[in-house]
Amino acid sequence: MQTNMNVHDGRELTIPRRKLWTVFKEQKYLFLMMLPALIWALLFAYTPMVGLYMSFVNYQPNLGGFWTTLFHSEFVGFDWFEYFFTNGDFLIVLRNTLASTLITLCFSFPMPILIAIAINEIKSVRFKKTVQTASYLPYFISWVIAANIIVTLLSSDGAINAILKFFHITDESILFLQNGKYFWWIVAIGNTWKDMGYSSIMYLAAISAINPELYEAAKVDGANRFKQIRYITLPHLKPTIVILLILALGGILNAGFDQHFLLGNELTKDYSDVLSTYSFRYGIQNGMFSYASAVGMFSSVVAFIIVCIVNFTAKKVNGQSLF
Repeated sequence: MQTNMNVHDGRELTIPRRKLWTVFKEQKYLFLMMLPALIWALLFAYTPMVGLYMSFVNYQPNLGGFWTTLFHSEFVGFDWFEYFFTNGDFLIVLRNTLASTLITLCFSFPMPILIAIAINEIKSVRFKKTVQTASYLPYFISWVIAANIIVTLLSSDGAINAILKFFHITDESILFLQNGKYFWWIVAIGNTWKDMGYSSIMYLAAISAINPELYEAAKVDGANRFKQIRYITLPHLKPTIVILLILALGGILNAGFDQHFLLGNELTKDYSDVLSTYSFRYGIQNGMFSYASAVGMFSSVVAFIIVCIVNFTAKKVNGQSLF
């Protein structure tokens, strides 16, 4: 069987469409190399999804086996979802989650692009490697350590307050972590500082794939560095930017558990309590496993819908999409 591909010099080019079994036999060693990853995905990514059934039952752990207890629990349908949507916590938690993720996205999404472009413009190879290494380091610091650094910097006698007093911006120490109105911005800046260097790797890889002759031709035409970035670098980064933006918007309800749990406190609870910390509190601390599962499932379903919508929109507008 043959299928038409395109037209070249007035003639249709065709390639044979091979059967899947033929492809498998020819590339059996490549499929064999994929087998461990497929087994891992089935065991750790898809098998646990059976546990989503917990969202529709009144699960109470007992001395019996987990699966036996789960499938013999009282079926309650969408009662846990209805309870989540109708109680007073839903709007507050959803507001905090959306506000935190959107502010973080505004900071953390463009910064890796700017860093990648800036690093690419460094001519000294040794200095470039030094800057790259320094920008990656925060990513490998756990949030426990990162949170302690942030708390120390923002304490009443920390470096930030000392700088503000030195420049006479304020006369008294600002209690950043005791005032909820600062919390979303602190998390956004902390996320950006921690991830921007590592996130720039993908943009640096895309920049390295650009043909150097394009830059040479632009120089001959009199284009300075800014024009080279505008007319060569950024257009070539566009596909990568679109794909990563789709993925970033898909995680809009994943504000991050670690940073909110470690930086939040009772004084900022009205701003720091997001879906992940909310489900942890009810699921682990209060033992309402089915309710916490329903909250988590709500986040996952909304994220999937958002990814599909953004992907469809990007495909229609720019012709570029994730799938």
